[in-house]
Amino acid sequence: MRFGKADLSQDYDVIVLGAGAGGMTAAVVAANEGLNVLLLEKTNRLGGTTALSGGMVWAPNSAPGTTAVDTVAEARTYLDSVIGILPGATLRQTFLERAPEAIDYLGRNTAVQLAPLAFYPDYYPDLPGATLKGRVLEPLPFDGCSLGEAFALLRDPLPEFTLFGGMMVARTDIPHFRRMFRSPRSALRVARLLINYGLHRLSLHRGASLVLGNALAGRLMKSLMDLSVSVALETHVMRLLIEGGRAAGVVVAGDDGRPVGIKASRGVILATGGFSHNQTIRRARLPENAGSLSAVAPGATGDGLGLGEAAGGAIPDGNASNAFWVPVSTFRRENGAEAVYPHTVTDRGKPGMLAVASDGCRFTNEANSYHEFVSAMLQTDAGRSAVPCHLICDSNALWRYGLGAVKPMTARRAPYLESGYLIQAQTLADLADRIGVDAAALEETVTRYNADAESGTDTLFGRGSNAYHRYVGDSENSPNPCMRPLTDAPYYAVKLQPGDLGTAGGLLTNENAEVLSETGTPIPGLYACGNDMNSIMAGCYPGPGITLGPALVFGYLAAMHITGKNGPEARRLDATCINPS
Repeated sequence: MRFGKADLSQDYDVIVLGAGAGGMTAAVVAANEGLNVLLLEKTNRLGGTTALSGGMVWAPNSAPGTTAVDTVAEARTYLDSVIGILPGATLRQTFLERAPEAIDYLGRNTAVQLAPLAFYPDYYPDLPGATLKGRVLEPLPFDGCSLGEAFALLRDPLPEFTLFGGMMVARTDIPHFRRMFRSPRSALRVARLLINYGLHRLSLHRGASLVLGNALAGRLMKSLMDLSVSVALETHVMRLLIEGGRAAGVVVAGDDGRPVGIKASRGVILATGGFSHNQTIRRARLPENAGSLSAVAPGATGDGLGLGEAAGGAIPDGNASNAFWVPVSTFRRENGAEAVYPHTVTDRGKPGMLAVASDGCRFTNEANSYHEFVSAMLQTDAGRSAVPCHLICDSNALWRYGLGAVKPMTARRAPYLESGYLIQAQTLADLADRIGVDAAALEETVTRYNADAESGTDTLFGRGSNAYHRYVGDSENSPNPCMRPLTDAPYYAVKLQPGDLGTAGGLLTNENAEVLSETGTPIPGLYACGNDMNSIMAGCYPGPGITLGPALVFGYLAAMHITGKNGPEARRLDATCINPS
Protein backbone atom coordinates (compact mmCIF):
# COMPACT_ATOMS: atom_id res chain seq x y z
CA MET A 1 0.00 0.00 0.00
CA ARG A 2 1.41 3.34 -1.05
CA PHE A 3 0.74 5.49 2.01
CA GLY A 4 1.73 9.05 1.26
CA LYS A 5 3.26 7.98 -2.07
CA ALA A 6 0.26 7.86 -4.37
CA ASP A 7 0.90 9.02 -7.90
CA LEU A 8 -0.89 12.36 -8.16
CA SER A 9 0.04 12.71 -11.83
CA GLN A 10 -2.24 9.93 -13.04
CA ASP A 11 -6.02 9.78 -13.41
CA TYR A 12 -8.35 7.62 -11.30
CA ASP A 13 -11.85 6.26 -11.50
CA VAL A 14 -12.81 7.53 -8.06
CA ILE A 15 -11.30 10.05 -5.66
CA VAL A 16 -12.35 9.95 -2.02
CA LEU A 17 -11.62 12.85 0.32
CA GLY A 18 -11.21 11.91 3.98
CA ALA A 19 -10.01 8.75 5.73
CA GLY A 20 -12.57 8.26 8.47
CA ALA A 21 -15.10 5.43 8.50
CA GLY A 22 -17.25 6.82 5.68
CA GLY A 23 -14.36 7.66 3.37
CA MET A 24 -12.44 4.45 3.92
CA THR A 25 -15.61 2.38 3.44
CA ALA A 26 -16.37 4.13 0.16
CA ALA A 27 -12.79 3.64 -1.04
CA VAL A 28 -12.71 -0.03 -0.04
CA VAL A 29 -16.03 -0.87 -1.69
CA ALA A 30 -15.19 0.97 -4.93
CA ALA A 31 -11.81 -0.77 -5.09
CA ASN A 32 -13.34 -4.15 -4.37
CA GLU A 33 -15.70 -3.57 -7.29
CA GLY A 34 -12.71 -3.15 -9.59
CA LEU A 35 -12.28 0.62 -9.73
CA ASN A 36 -8.99 2.50 -9.47
CA VAL A 37 -9.34 4.56 -6.30
CA LEU A 38 -7.35 7.42 -4.78
CA LEU A 39 -7.94 8.26 -1.11
CA LEU A 40 -6.80 11.72 -0.04
CA GLU A 41 -6.35 12.64 3.64
CA LYS A 42 -5.21 16.11 4.71
CA THR A 43 -3.77 15.05 8.09
CA ASN A 44 -0.81 12.76 8.68
CA ARG A 45 -2.89 9.87 10.04
CA LEU A 46 -5.69 7.59 8.90
CA GLY A 47 -8.80 6.89 10.92
CA GLY A 48 -10.31 10.31 11.59
CA THR A 49 -12.64 10.58 14.57
CA THR A 50 -13.53 6.90 14.13
CA ALA A 51 -10.13 5.95 15.54
CA LEU A 52 -10.86 7.99 18.69
CA SER A 53 -14.40 6.71 19.15
CA GLY A 54 -16.09 3.84 20.92
CA GLY A 55 -16.52 2.20 17.52
CA MET A 56 -20.16 1.28 17.95
CA VAL A 57 -22.28 0.95 14.81
CA TRP A 58 -26.07 1.41 15.06
CA ALA A 59 -27.44 -0.79 12.28
CA PRO A 60 -30.81 -2.45 12.99
CA ASN A 61 -31.37 -5.95 11.59
CA SER A 62 -27.72 -6.21 10.60
CA ALA A 63 -26.26 -8.35 13.36
CA PRO A 64 -24.30 -11.15 11.63
CA GLY A 65 -25.35 -14.68 12.45
CA THR A 66 -28.17 -13.85 14.86
CA THR A 67 -31.85 -14.74 14.74
CA ALA A 68 -34.44 -12.07 14.12
CA VAL A 69 -35.12 -9.96 17.21
CA ASP A 70 -36.05 -6.79 15.37
CA THR A 71 -37.72 -5.56 12.19
CA VAL A 72 -37.36 -2.61 9.87
CA ALA A 73 -40.84 -1.53 10.91
CA GLU A 74 -39.94 -1.56 14.62
CA ALA A 75 -36.74 0.37 14.00
CA ARG A 76 -38.66 2.90 11.90
CA THR A 77 -41.22 3.26 14.68
CA TYR A 78 -38.43 4.01 17.12
CA LEU A 79 -36.79 6.61 14.87
CA ASP A 80 -40.16 8.23 14.28
CA SER A 81 -40.68 8.33 18.05
CA VAL A 82 -37.36 10.11 18.61
CA ILE A 83 -37.12 12.30 15.52
CA GLY A 84 -40.77 12.95 14.67
CA ILE A 85 -41.44 14.88 11.48
CA LEU A 86 -37.97 16.38 11.13
CA PRO A 87 -36.33 16.09 7.68
CA GLY A 88 -34.67 12.91 6.43
CA ALA A 89 -37.47 10.33 6.62
CA THR A 90 -36.74 8.96 3.13
CA LEU A 91 -33.04 8.53 3.85
CA ARG A 92 -33.79 6.99 7.23
CA GLN A 93 -35.91 4.39 5.45
CA THR A 94 -33.10 3.79 2.94
CA PHE A 95 -30.68 3.35 5.82
CA LEU A 96 -32.88 0.81 7.59
CA GLU A 97 -33.50 -1.17 4.40
CA ARG A 98 -29.90 -1.15 3.13
CA ALA A 99 -27.89 -1.39 6.37
CA PRO A 100 -28.03 -5.23 6.47
CA GLU A 101 -26.79 -5.35 2.89
CA ALA A 102 -23.89 -2.99 3.60
CA ILE A 103 -22.79 -4.76 6.79
CA ASP A 104 -23.03 -8.15 5.07
CA TYR A 105 -20.99 -6.89 2.10
CA LEU A 106 -18.22 -5.57 4.34
CA GLY A 107 -18.16 -8.79 6.33
CA ARG A 108 -17.80 -10.93 3.20
CA ASN A 109 -15.40 -8.76 1.20
CA THR A 110 -13.20 -6.83 3.62
CA ALA A 111 -11.37 -7.10 6.92
CA VAL A 112 -14.27 -5.34 8.66
CA GLN A 113 -15.88 -7.76 11.09
CA LEU A 114 -18.68 -6.58 13.36
CA ALA A 115 -20.53 -8.40 16.11
CA PRO A 116 -23.64 -7.46 18.09
CA LEU A 117 -23.31 -6.35 21.69
CA ALA A 118 -25.13 -8.75 23.96
CA PHE A 119 -26.92 -5.88 25.68
CA TYR A 120 -26.99 -2.20 24.78
CA PRO A 121 -30.27 -0.27 25.03
CA ASP A 122 -31.37 2.46 22.69
CA TYR A 123 -30.97 5.86 24.33
CA TYR A 124 -34.72 6.30 24.80
CA PRO A 125 -35.68 2.76 25.84
CA ASP A 126 -39.21 3.65 26.92
CA LEU A 127 -40.28 5.01 23.52
CA PRO A 128 -42.26 2.90 21.03
CA GLY A 129 -40.05 0.65 18.92
CA ALA A 130 -37.04 0.80 21.25
CA THR A 131 -34.99 -2.32 21.95
CA LEU A 132 -32.46 -3.39 24.56
CA LYS A 133 -30.17 -5.29 22.20
CA GLY A 134 -29.53 -6.27 18.60
CA ARG A 135 -29.14 -2.84 16.97
CA VAL A 136 -25.63 -2.03 18.15
CA LEU A 137 -22.61 -3.71 16.58
CA GLU A 138 -18.97 -3.30 17.51
CA PRO A 139 -15.78 -4.24 15.66
CA LEU A 140 -14.05 -7.42 16.67
CA PRO A 141 -10.62 -6.86 18.27
CA PHE A 142 -7.89 -6.39 15.69
CA ASP A 143 -4.16 -7.09 15.71
CA GLY A 144 -2.49 -3.88 14.56
CA CYS A 145 0.71 -5.82 13.88
CA SER A 146 -0.94 -7.07 10.68
CA LEU A 147 -0.56 -3.52 9.30
CA GLY A 148 3.21 -3.79 9.43
CA GLU A 149 5.07 -0.48 9.33
CA ALA A 150 1.83 1.26 8.36
CA PHE A 151 0.54 0.74 11.91
CA ALA A 152 2.35 3.96 12.82
CA LEU A 153 0.03 5.83 10.43
CA LEU A 154 -3.16 4.77 12.18
CA ARG A 155 -4.44 7.55 14.43
CA ASP A 156 -3.82 6.72 18.07
CA PRO A 157 -6.76 6.52 20.49
CA LEU A 158 -7.11 9.19 23.16
CA PRO A 159 -4.41 8.59 25.79
CA GLU A 160 -7.02 8.99 28.51
CA PHE A 161 -8.80 5.92 27.14
CA THR A 162 -5.69 3.75 27.40
CA LEU A 163 -3.64 2.33 30.28
CA PHE A 164 0.11 2.38 30.90
CA GLY A 165 0.86 4.77 28.06
CA GLY A 166 -0.87 2.99 25.19
CA MET A 167 -2.77 -0.16 26.16
CA MET A 168 -6.34 -0.30 24.87
CA VAL A 169 -8.91 -2.08 27.05
CA ALA A 170 -12.06 -3.71 25.71
CA ARG A 171 -15.37 -3.02 27.44
CA THR A 172 -15.57 -6.63 28.58
CA ASP A 173 -12.16 -6.36 30.28
CA ILE A 174 -12.95 -3.31 32.41
CA PRO A 175 -14.69 -5.39 35.12
CA HIS A 176 -11.62 -7.65 35.27
CA PHE A 177 -9.39 -4.68 36.08
CA ARG A 178 -11.82 -3.62 38.84
CA ARG A 179 -11.81 -7.13 40.32
CA MET A 180 -8.18 -8.08 39.72
CA PHE A 181 -7.33 -7.99 43.45
CA ARG A 182 -10.46 -9.93 44.43
CA SER A 183 -10.79 -12.57 41.71
CA PRO A 184 -8.11 -15.07 40.61
CA ARG A 185 -9.83 -15.33 37.24
CA SER A 186 -9.73 -11.56 36.74
CA ALA A 187 -6.13 -11.40 37.94
CA LEU A 188 -5.13 -14.03 35.36
CA ARG A 189 -6.97 -12.17 32.59
CA VAL A 190 -5.28 -8.88 33.47
CA ALA A 191 -1.87 -10.57 33.65
CA ARG A 192 -2.29 -11.95 30.13
CA LEU A 193 -3.28 -8.54 28.81
CA LEU A 194 -0.27 -6.91 30.46
CA ILE A 195 2.16 -9.50 29.10
CA ASN A 196 0.77 -9.07 25.59
CA TYR A 197 1.04 -5.29 25.90
CA GLY A 198 4.62 -5.55 27.14
CA LEU A 199 5.60 -7.66 24.14
CA HIS A 200 4.12 -5.10 21.76
CA ARG A 201 5.99 -2.25 23.41
CA LEU A 202 9.31 -3.94 22.70
CA SER A 203 9.00 -2.79 19.09
CA LEU A 204 5.95 -0.49 18.84
CA HIS A 205 5.06 2.96 20.15
CA ARG A 206 1.85 1.59 21.71
CA GLY A 207 -0.12 -1.60 22.16
CA ALA A 208 -1.32 -3.26 18.98
CA SER A 209 -4.29 -5.17 20.42
CA LEU A 210 -6.91 -2.81 19.06
CA VAL A 211 -10.51 -2.51 20.22
CA LEU A 212 -13.37 0.01 19.90
CA GLY A 213 -13.13 2.59 17.12
CA ASN A 214 -9.41 2.03 16.69
CA ALA A 215 -10.15 -1.57 15.73
CA LEU A 216 -12.72 -0.44 13.16
CA ALA A 217 -10.29 2.09 11.68
CA GLY A 218 -7.54 -0.51 11.68
CA ARG A 219 -9.75 -3.06 9.92
CA LEU A 220 -10.69 -0.53 7.25
CA MET A 221 -7.03 0.38 6.86
CA LYS A 222 -6.12 -3.29 6.41
CA SER A 223 -8.82 -3.53 3.74
CA LEU A 224 -7.29 -0.57 1.89
CA MET A 225 -3.94 -2.34 1.96
CA ASP A 226 -5.37 -5.66 0.79
CA LEU A 227 -6.99 -3.93 -2.19
CA SER A 228 -3.92 -1.78 -2.99
CA VAL A 229 -5.84 1.48 -2.74
CA SER A 230 -3.61 4.48 -3.39
CA VAL A 231 -3.50 6.79 -0.38
CA ALA A 232 -1.96 10.24 -0.07
CA LEU A 233 -1.62 11.78 3.38
CA GLU A 234 -1.08 15.46 4.20
CA THR A 235 -2.75 16.43 0.95
CA HIS A 236 -4.76 19.64 0.76
CA VAL A 237 -7.61 19.76 -1.77
CA MET A 238 -7.97 23.28 -3.11
CA ARG A 239 -11.10 22.82 -5.22
CA LEU A 240 -13.13 20.39 -7.27
CA LEU A 241 -12.66 20.01 -10.99
CA ILE A 242 -16.04 20.68 -12.60
CA GLU A 243 -16.39 19.81 -16.27
CA GLY A 244 -19.73 20.23 -18.02
CA GLY A 245 -21.49 20.50 -14.68
CA ARG A 246 -19.96 17.24 -13.46
CA ALA A 247 -17.48 16.64 -10.64
CA ALA A 248 -14.55 15.30 -12.63
CA GLY A 249 -11.71 15.38 -10.14
CA VAL A 250 -9.88 17.61 -7.70
CA VAL A 251 -7.14 20.20 -7.61
CA VAL A 252 -4.61 19.66 -4.82
CA ALA A 253 -1.62 21.62 -3.61
CA GLY A 254 1.52 19.94 -4.91
CA ASP A 255 4.78 19.62 -3.01
CA ASP A 256 5.80 23.05 -4.23
CA GLY A 257 2.40 24.54 -3.39
CA ARG A 258 1.32 24.80 -6.99
CA PRO A 259 -2.08 23.43 -8.07
CA VAL A 260 -2.13 19.88 -9.41
CA GLY A 261 -5.24 18.57 -11.15
CA ILE A 262 -6.24 14.93 -10.70
CA LYS A 263 -9.04 13.50 -12.83
CA ALA A 264 -11.72 11.10 -11.53
CA SER A 265 -13.70 9.58 -14.40
CA ARG A 266 -16.48 8.14 -12.21
CA GLY A 267 -16.80 10.67 -9.41
CA VAL A 268 -15.62 12.30 -6.19
CA ILE A 269 -16.81 11.32 -2.70
CA LEU A 270 -16.68 13.90 0.10
CA ALA A 271 -16.05 12.41 3.54
CA THR A 272 -13.93 15.01 5.31
CA GLY A 273 -15.62 14.79 8.71
CA GLY A 274 -17.92 17.81 8.99
CA PHE A 275 -17.17 21.24 10.45
CA SER A 276 -16.44 20.66 14.15
CA HIS A 277 -13.17 22.62 14.06
CA ASN A 278 -14.33 25.44 11.79
CA GLN A 279 -15.15 28.28 14.18
CA THR A 280 -16.78 30.41 11.48
CA ILE A 281 -19.30 27.70 10.60
CA ARG A 282 -19.82 26.88 14.29
CA ARG A 283 -20.80 30.46 15.02
CA ALA A 284 -23.22 30.45 12.11
CA ARG A 285 -24.86 27.05 12.71
CA LEU A 286 -24.59 26.23 16.42
CA PRO A 287 -26.13 27.94 19.48
CA GLU A 288 -24.29 30.99 20.76
CA ASN A 289 -23.42 29.34 24.09
CA ALA A 290 -22.17 26.12 22.44
CA GLY A 291 -18.61 27.41 22.47
CA SER A 292 -15.68 26.21 20.41
CA LEU A 293 -14.73 22.86 21.94
CA SER A 294 -14.88 19.53 20.13
CA ALA A 295 -13.69 15.98 20.78
CA VAL A 296 -13.41 15.36 17.03
CA ALA A 297 -10.15 14.61 15.21
CA PRO A 298 -8.35 17.77 14.03
CA GLY A 299 -9.03 17.42 10.29
CA ALA A 300 -12.75 18.21 10.50
CA THR A 301 -12.71 21.84 9.40
CA GLY A 302 -15.62 21.91 6.96
CA ASP A 303 -13.60 21.28 3.78
CA GLY A 304 -16.16 18.94 2.26
CA LEU A 305 -19.03 21.34 2.92
CA GLY A 306 -17.15 24.19 1.28
CA LEU A 307 -16.24 22.10 -1.77
CA GLY A 308 -19.80 20.83 -2.09
CA GLU A 309 -21.36 24.28 -1.81
CA ALA A 310 -18.94 25.68 -4.38
CA ALA A 311 -20.13 22.97 -6.78
CA GLY A 312 -23.78 23.95 -6.22
CA GLY A 313 -24.61 21.62 -3.35
CA ALA A 314 -27.16 22.68 -0.74
CA ILE A 315 -26.91 22.61 3.05
CA PRO A 316 -30.48 22.35 4.32
CA ASP A 317 -32.03 23.86 7.42
CA GLY A 318 -34.47 22.13 9.74
CA ASN A 319 -32.33 19.85 11.93
CA ALA A 320 -33.12 19.66 15.62
CA SER A 321 -29.44 20.38 16.14
CA ASN A 322 -26.44 20.76 13.87
CA ALA A 323 -24.14 18.91 16.27
CA PHE A 324 -24.02 15.67 18.23
CA TRP A 325 -23.33 16.94 21.72
CA VAL A 326 -21.09 15.65 24.50
CA PRO A 327 -19.95 17.39 27.70
CA VAL A 328 -16.20 17.91 27.71
CA SER A 329 -13.49 18.99 30.12
CA THR A 330 -10.21 20.57 29.08
CA PHE A 331 -6.71 20.09 30.43
CA ARG A 332 -3.07 20.01 29.42
CA ARG A 333 -1.30 16.68 29.04
CA GLU A 334 2.12 16.07 30.53
CA ASN A 335 3.68 16.71 27.12
CA GLY A 336 2.13 20.18 27.11
CA ALA A 337 -0.56 19.42 24.53
CA GLU A 338 -4.00 20.87 25.14
CA ALA A 339 -6.62 18.13 25.35
CA VAL A 340 -10.39 17.75 25.32
CA TYR A 341 -11.92 14.87 27.28
CA PRO A 342 -15.41 13.67 26.23
CA HIS A 343 -17.57 12.61 29.19
CA THR A 344 -19.60 9.91 27.47
CA VAL A 345 -20.42 6.99 29.79
CA THR A 346 -17.49 6.59 32.16
CA ASP A 347 -18.52 8.93 34.96
CA ARG A 348 -21.73 11.06 34.80
CA GLY A 349 -24.24 8.26 35.36
CA LYS A 350 -22.19 6.34 37.92
CA PRO A 351 -23.11 6.17 41.63
CA GLY A 352 -21.79 9.06 43.71
CA MET A 353 -21.73 11.55 40.81
CA LEU A 354 -23.92 14.62 40.26
CA ALA A 355 -23.76 17.75 38.13
CA VAL A 356 -24.67 21.26 39.28
CA ALA A 357 -25.30 24.53 37.48
CA SER A 358 -24.20 28.01 38.55
CA ASP A 359 -26.80 28.07 41.36
CA GLY A 360 -25.38 24.93 42.99
CA CYS A 361 -28.39 22.81 42.02
CA ARG A 362 -28.81 19.82 39.73
CA PHE A 363 -30.31 20.74 36.36
CA THR A 364 -30.79 17.41 34.53
CA ASN A 365 -30.58 13.64 34.74
CA GLU A 366 -26.86 12.85 34.72
CA ALA A 367 -27.49 9.32 33.41
CA ASN A 368 -29.16 10.53 30.23
CA SER A 369 -27.22 10.30 26.98
CA TYR A 370 -24.36 12.74 26.52
CA HIS A 371 -26.35 14.47 23.76
CA GLU A 372 -29.32 15.01 26.08
CA PHE A 373 -27.02 16.18 28.87
CA VAL A 374 -25.54 18.98 26.77
CA SER A 375 -28.95 19.87 25.37
CA ALA A 376 -29.93 20.53 28.99
CA MET A 377 -26.75 22.55 29.55
CA LEU A 378 -27.58 24.81 26.62
CA GLN A 379 -31.07 25.62 27.93
CA THR A 380 -30.34 28.55 30.22
CA ASP A 381 -32.91 29.81 32.71
CA ALA A 382 -33.19 33.23 34.28
CA GLY A 383 -30.72 33.49 37.15
CA ARG A 384 -28.83 30.28 36.40
CA SER A 385 -26.57 28.83 33.76
CA ALA A 386 -25.21 25.36 33.16
CA VAL A 387 -22.49 26.57 30.79
CA PRO A 388 -20.17 25.67 32.36
CA CYS A 389 -21.42 23.21 34.99
CA HIS A 390 -19.47 21.06 37.44
CA LEU A 391 -19.46 17.30 37.86
CA ILE A 392 -19.03 16.45 41.54
CA CYS A 393 -18.17 13.23 43.39
CA ASP A 394 -16.64 11.97 46.61
CA SER A 395 -13.37 10.08 47.07
CA ASN A 396 -15.06 6.68 46.87
CA ALA A 397 -16.57 7.40 43.45
CA LEU A 398 -13.34 8.98 42.19
CA TRP A 399 -11.34 5.88 43.08
CA ARG A 400 -13.84 3.43 41.64
CA TYR A 401 -14.93 5.23 38.44
CA GLY A 402 -12.49 8.06 37.84
CA LEU A 403 -13.54 11.58 36.94
CA GLY A 404 -12.93 12.73 33.38
CA ALA A 405 -9.23 12.44 32.54
CA VAL A 406 -8.52 11.12 36.05
CA LYS A 407 -8.70 7.37 35.56
CA PRO A 408 -10.13 4.92 38.11
CA MET A 409 -7.76 3.84 40.89
CA THR A 410 -5.45 6.78 40.25
CA ALA A 411 -3.33 7.36 43.35
CA ARG A 412 -1.15 10.09 41.85
CA ARG A 413 -3.57 12.99 41.63
CA ALA A 414 -1.11 15.82 42.22
CA PRO A 415 -0.71 16.78 38.52
CA TYR A 416 -4.48 17.12 38.10
CA LEU A 417 -4.81 19.12 41.31
CA GLU A 418 -1.85 21.39 40.61
CA SER A 419 -3.11 22.19 37.12
CA GLY A 420 -6.57 23.05 38.45
CA TYR A 421 -8.28 20.39 36.34
CA LEU A 422 -9.34 18.44 39.42
CA ILE A 423 -10.78 20.53 42.25
CA GLN A 424 -10.55 19.07 45.76
CA ALA A 425 -12.06 20.14 49.09
CA GLN A 426 -12.52 18.58 52.51
CA THR A 427 -16.07 19.93 52.88
CA LEU A 428 -18.93 20.65 50.53
CA ALA A 429 -18.92 24.29 51.66
CA ASP A 430 -15.27 24.62 50.68
CA LEU A 431 -15.92 22.86 47.37
CA ALA A 432 -18.79 25.27 46.66
CA ASP A 433 -16.43 28.19 47.22
CA ARG A 434 -13.83 26.71 44.91
CA ILE A 435 -16.28 26.15 42.04
CA GLY A 436 -18.11 29.44 42.58
CA VAL A 437 -21.57 28.30 43.70
CA ASP A 438 -23.64 29.02 46.78
CA ALA A 439 -22.54 26.75 49.66
CA ALA A 440 -26.00 26.37 51.19
CA ALA A 441 -27.49 25.47 47.83
CA LEU A 442 -24.82 22.84 47.13
CA GLU A 443 -25.17 21.31 50.58
CA GLU A 444 -28.95 21.15 50.18
CA THR A 445 -28.54 19.61 46.71
CA VAL A 446 -26.22 16.89 48.00
CA THR A 447 -28.45 16.24 51.02
CA ARG A 448 -31.45 15.63 48.77
CA TYR A 449 -29.38 13.54 46.35
CA ASN A 450 -28.07 11.42 49.22
CA ALA A 451 -31.56 10.82 50.57
CA ASP A 452 -32.77 9.79 47.11
CA ALA A 453 -29.75 7.50 46.72
CA GLU A 454 -30.59 5.80 50.01
CA SER A 455 -34.21 5.24 48.96
CA GLY A 456 -33.29 4.28 45.40
CA THR A 457 -35.56 6.89 43.76
CA ASP A 458 -34.36 10.12 42.15
CA THR A 459 -37.26 12.42 43.04
CA LEU A 460 -35.97 15.22 40.80
CA PHE A 461 -35.11 13.62 37.46
CA GLY A 462 -35.80 9.87 37.66
CA ARG A 463 -32.17 8.86 37.34
CA GLY A 464 -31.87 5.09 37.18
CA SER A 465 -35.48 4.67 36.09
CA ASN A 466 -34.92 3.17 32.65
CA ALA A 467 -32.77 0.51 31.03
CA TYR A 468 -30.26 2.92 29.52
CA HIS A 469 -29.66 4.66 32.86
CA ARG A 470 -29.10 1.32 34.52
CA TYR A 471 -26.72 0.25 31.75
CA VAL A 472 -24.42 3.23 32.26
CA GLY A 473 -24.63 2.88 36.05
CA ASP A 474 -23.05 0.17 38.16
CA SER A 475 -24.98 -3.09 38.45
CA GLU A 476 -23.15 -3.89 41.70
CA ASN A 477 -24.62 -0.81 43.38
CA SER A 478 -28.06 -0.96 45.00
CA PRO A 479 -30.84 -0.07 45.34
CA ASN A 480 -30.23 2.33 42.43
CA PRO A 481 -27.33 1.45 40.10
CA CYS A 482 -26.90 5.13 39.22
CA MET A 483 -26.90 6.70 42.70
CA ARG A 484 -24.91 6.37 45.92
CA PRO A 485 -24.64 8.94 48.73
CA LEU A 486 -21.65 11.29 48.70
CA THR A 487 -20.21 10.74 52.17
CA ASP A 488 -16.47 10.16 51.84
CA ALA A 489 -14.37 13.31 51.95
CA PRO A 490 -12.49 14.80 50.29
CA TYR A 491 -14.91 15.89 47.58
CA TYR A 492 -13.95 16.54 43.98
CA ALA A 493 -15.21 18.47 40.96
CA VAL A 494 -14.37 18.91 37.28
CA LYS A 495 -15.68 21.73 35.11
CA LEU A 496 -17.77 20.62 32.12
CA GLN A 497 -18.44 22.64 28.99
CA PRO A 498 -20.46 21.91 25.84
CA GLY A 499 -18.62 19.97 23.17
CA ASP A 500 -19.42 17.73 20.24
CA LEU A 501 -18.63 14.30 18.83
CA GLY A 502 -19.37 15.46 15.29
CA THR A 503 -21.60 17.78 13.35
CA ALA A 504 -25.03 16.96 11.95
CA GLY A 505 -25.50 19.80 9.45
CA GLY A 506 -24.10 18.77 6.09
CA LEU A 507 -24.77 18.57 2.38
CA LEU A 508 -28.19 17.56 1.09
CA THR A 509 -28.05 14.10 -0.50
CA ASN A 510 -30.34 11.45 -1.91
CA GLU A 511 -30.61 7.72 -1.28
CA ASN A 512 -27.48 7.10 -3.40
CA ALA A 513 -25.47 9.65 -1.37
CA GLU A 514 -25.39 11.97 -4.40
CA VAL A 515 -25.06 15.64 -3.45
CA LEU A 516 -28.17 17.63 -4.36
CA SER A 517 -28.64 21.25 -5.38
CA GLU A 518 -31.20 23.60 -3.82
CA THR A 519 -33.73 22.31 -6.37
CA GLY A 520 -33.10 18.69 -5.37
CA THR A 521 -31.21 17.84 -8.55
CA PRO A 522 -28.17 15.55 -8.21
CA ILE A 523 -24.82 17.09 -9.05
CA PRO A 524 -23.33 14.50 -11.42
CA GLY A 525 -20.30 12.72 -10.08
CA LEU A 526 -20.43 14.27 -6.59
CA TYR A 527 -21.22 12.26 -3.45
CA ALA A 528 -21.07 12.84 0.30
CA CYS A 529 -21.12 10.53 3.32
CA GLY A 530 -20.20 10.62 6.97
CA ASN A 531 -20.55 14.05 8.57
CA ASP A 532 -20.21 15.83 5.23
CA MET A 533 -23.70 14.48 4.51
CA ASN A 534 -26.60 16.10 6.34
CA SER A 535 -27.49 13.79 9.21
CA ILE A 536 -30.28 11.34 8.45
CA MET A 537 -31.08 11.64 12.17
CA ALA A 538 -31.70 15.41 11.74
CA GLY A 539 -29.43 16.17 14.67
CA CYS A 540 -31.16 13.76 17.07
CA TYR A 541 -29.25 10.98 18.86
CA PRO A 542 -31.38 7.82 19.08
CA GLY A 543 -28.64 5.42 20.13
CA PRO A 544 -24.93 4.56 20.19
CA GLY A 545 -23.28 4.50 16.78
CA ILE A 546 -25.84 6.61 14.89
CA THR A 547 -23.01 8.45 13.13
CA LEU A 548 -20.85 5.40 12.30
CA GLY A 549 -23.82 3.30 11.15
CA PRO A 550 -24.94 5.76 8.45
CA ALA A 551 -21.30 6.51 7.56
CA LEU A 552 -20.65 2.88 6.68
CA VAL A 553 -23.97 2.41 4.91
CA PHE A 554 -23.92 5.56 2.78
CA GLY A 555 -20.20 5.17 2.07
CA TYR A 556 -21.13 1.75 0.69
CA LEU A 557 -24.12 3.12 -1.25
CA ALA A 558 -22.06 5.94 -2.79
CA ALA A 559 -19.44 3.49 -4.02
CA MET A 560 -22.00 1.04 -5.36
CA HIS A 561 -23.82 3.81 -7.23
CA ILE A 562 -20.56 4.93 -8.80
CA THR A 563 -19.95 1.38 -9.99
CA GLY A 564 -23.45 1.22 -11.44
CA LYS A 565 -24.32 -1.69 -9.15
CA ASN A 566 -26.83 0.02 -6.89
CA GLY A 567 -29.89 -1.32 -8.70
CA PRO A 568 -32.20 -4.26 -8.00
CA GLU A 569 -29.46 -6.84 -8.58
CA ALA A 570 -27.28 -5.28 -5.86
CA ARG A 571 -30.20 -5.42 -3.46
CA ARG A 572 -30.80 -9.14 -3.85
CA LEU A 573 -29.76 -10.20 -0.39
CA ASP A 574 -28.81 -13.45 1.26
CA ALA A 575 -31.90 -14.28 3.31
CA THR A 576 -29.81 -16.00 5.97
CA CYS A 577 -28.07 -12.73 6.78
CA ILE A 578 -31.03 -10.38 6.82
CA ASN A 579 -33.89 -10.32 9.27
CA PRO A 580 -37.39 -9.98 7.82
CA SER A 581 -39.26 -6.68 8.07
